[in-house]
Amino acid sequence: MVIPVHDVNPARRTPWVTYALVLANILVFLFTPGMTGSATGDGGLAQMCDLQAFLDRWAAVPQELLQHRMPRLVPTGDTGVGPRGPGCVVAPPGYDKSPELSVLTAMFLHGGWLHLLGNMLFLWIFGNNVEDRLGHLRYLLFYGVCGYAATYGFALLNAGSGAPLIGASGAIAGVLGAYLVLYPKARVWVLVPFLIFLPLRLPAWVVLGLWFVLQAFYSAGQGVSDAGTVAYVAHVAGFAVGALLAWPLRPGTPPPPRPRGVLFGRRARPPR
Repeated sequence: MVIPVHDVNPARRTPWVTYALVLANILVFLFTPGMTGSATGDGGLAQMCDLQAFLDRWAAVPQELLQHRMPRLVPTGDTGVGPRGPGCVVAPPGYDKSPELSVLTAMFLHGGWLHLLGNMLFLWIFGNNVEDRLGHLRYLLFYGVCGYAATYGFALLNAGSGAPLIGASGAIAGVLGAYLVLYPKARVWVLVPFLIFLPLRLPAWVVLGLWFVLQAFYSAGQGVSDAGTVAYVAHVAGFAVGALLAWPLRPGTPPPPRPRGVLFGRRARPPR
């Protein structure tokens, strides 16, 4: 659709929680077993088995969330040779997994560089203003609530799925929903792919409103071929919950400054 690069909406305080969330997501990705090879397409069988075992332990799985029981067999991370050739060894789980806690850990896992960087870009651009409005602690709680709501919303509509669900997309969708409610008229610089990338400055309600409409459209399986691998329903649920939670704060939210050219850095900061 469009790629946001900057919003003309300076924050009054340093968004430490947003910075910490971005850093935590990047560090977890870098230390996820087997992810480097998987993300570059160079991973061997051993790396893939290691990654699969890691995700089965720490990712959220709809069946586990709703039925509160572990599968009988899970990947161990080891490789072996069976009747069908080399593959990943499975065995009874040697650990206790909390399905509820897995929702939290899954919010810091990503399936590749594109998945990670796309999420972090949206969090970096829109998270600072939502954190500024809510305050650091309330923003952190808000982020977690949106992530849980997105994951359970997806699980309820995919109760029979045993596939691991990972990513911060649901929580970040909640941040986008809150931003749309609080700062609908803020201007956002975006790159629009049309032969070349055209820079445009659009209102937030256009950028984020269109994003939400597309997620809802995709969640119905329309217009995309990967609807089964991307949790669009989680995006919709997280966005809706974020918008609802932010709605009571809308009356007291100061409007963004009127854009006069491009405002960057400290020159764009309002007086404290």
